[in-house]
Amino acid sequence: MSFVRNARLLAMRGARLGQNRSYSDDMKLTFAAANKTFFDAAVVRQIDVPSFSGSFGILAKHVPTLAVLKPGVVQVTDNEGKVTKYFVSSGSVTVNEDSSVQVLAEEAHNIEDIDVSEARQLLSKYQSELSSAGNDKAKAEAAIAVEVAEALVKAAE
Repeated sequence: MSFVRNARLLAMRGARLGQNRSYSDDMKLTFAAANKTFFDAAVVRQIDVPSFSGSFGILAKHVPTLAVLKPGVVQVTDNEGKVTKYFVSSGSVTVNEDSSVQVLAEEAHNIEDIDVSEARQLLSKYQSELSSAGNDKAKAEAAIAVEVAEALVKAAE
């Protein structure tokens, strides 16, 4: 088979696949953590998430995606334009073909509920633990705690 014929076949298959996908004009968000469910199939306009491959925004009809969340802020914009921000420690985000999105966090809190001074105290505590860690395991655990605490402070400021 020639290259041109293969390319034509792939283009036709891709066009058919695109026609068969059930993309929706509404995006439904489910956002939960072990401590609370923030959204349960709620229709929203946009979601911005921090991931290890870079932060990105999600709108309806977004390409299906799976990403690992890094410590940072998840920003949700509802259909009226109201923005709500949440701190997440880690987790995953899944974007499906039907424009549904699941954000599953290890831990999540509304930014308004975070006390900046307490976040700074946590960061200081974990930095001390990192500098005094006696073995590789303790250093790794403390380094992760410092990373999360730094993101928490940044989110709260």
